[in-house]
Amino acid sequence: MKLYDFPLAANAQRVHVFMAEKGLDLERVRVNIRQGEQFAEPFCSMNPFHCVPVLELDDGTVIAESMSICRYLEELHPSPSLFGRTPEKRAVIDMWARRMELDAFIPLLHALRNHAPMFAGRVVPGTNSDLPQVPEIVTRGIDMMQVFLTRLEPHLERNAFLAGEDFSVADITGFFTMRLAGAVGMDISKAFPNTARWHADISARPSFKL
Repeated sequence: MKLYDFPLAANAQRVHVFMAEKGLDLERVRVNIRQGEQFAEPFCSMNPFHCVPVLELDDGTVIAESMSICRYLEELHPSPSLFGRTPEKRAVIDMWARRMELDAFIPLLHALRNHAPMFAGRVVPGTNSDLPQVPEIVTRGIDMMQVFLTRLEPHLERNAFLAGEDFSVADITGFFTMRLAGAVGMDISKAFPNTARWHADISARPSFKL
């Protein structure tokens, strides 16, 4: 297997953390997305969405999307479990992973791409386009994160991690969500102390020393 990635890309880093938690190492092929290598062959044909990471299996099968890659690796290496060992655990982890990704990570991702000058002309991941950066998208992303945090805060008063007492793939997404929040100027430390405690705890794990 080969993992095509770019070390500075957040979604590639999500897979790196997952692999570190599992103690896995794969052959890696660097795709420099800042120099447009994702639009060149052979990567362009491998993933027409032009994003990293991409996992290429020995038989030529291509798996894109960070969480899809992690699910595949979990099937091959089920211990330690990061997606849950029982139907109940798997469902709860999936619930929190979806909440974190849909209600927080994605809105903040678009907020950052409409905020940072380096993303001008690249507001949609995997594209070079003339779409302008829209300040209102930044504001809406931050507002959506605020709503999410008010829901998350009481949950983390009662739970060590997002899905309960065990670290999971949902926490990996959570870490990178909090990093996006910081990149658009949000400070959660005072208003959301339980969330800040959780973030500090997972940030201290060796797997996050990227």
